[in-house]
Amino acid sequence: MYEDMKLRQSPTSRGFTLIELLVVISVIAVLTTLLMANFVGIRQRGRDGQRKSHLYSIQSALELYRADNGAYPLALVCGSSLTNATATYMQKVPCDPLSGDAYTYTSTDGTTYSMIACIENQNDSSADGEVANLASGCAPLASFTLTNP
Repeated sequence: MYEDMKLRQSPTSRGFTLIELLVVISVIAVLTTLLMANFVGIRQRGRDGQRKSHLYSIQSALELYRADNGAYPLALVCGSSLTNATATYMQKVPCDPLSGDAYTYTSTDGTTYSMIACIENQNDSSADGEVANLASGCAPLASFTLTNP
C-alpha cells in the first residue's frame, strides 16, 4: 500500500514551473556574463605579457648587436631576422600577437633607441602615463616603452 502511494503523485509535482525555469535560466545567464567578462580580461593580460616579453627579447638582441657593431640598427622589420655579416642576433623579430603589426622602433643616430608596444590593459602598473600614450600613437590603448639601458 505504501508503494502505491509513492507511485501516485499529484499532477502539480511532475515537473518544474515556468517561474522556476526562468529563475534558473536567469542565474545561468548572469554567471555566464560575469565569467566571459573575466575571461576577456585574462586574454588581454596574456597578450600584454607576450608583448612585454617580445620587447625584452628584442632588447637583449639589440644589446648584443651593439656590442658587436658599435651602434644599434636604424630600423627593425617585423618578421625578419636581426643579423650582420657574421652573426644572427634574432632569427625572427616578433610581431604584435593580436594585430601582427610591428612594434614601434626608433633609433635616429644608432646610439639610442626606443621601442613601444600598445597594450590593452589600461590599468597595467608598467604602462606609460596618459601623455606618453597620446604621443606613442597608442591612444586609447596604453603603451609600454623600453629604451636602451
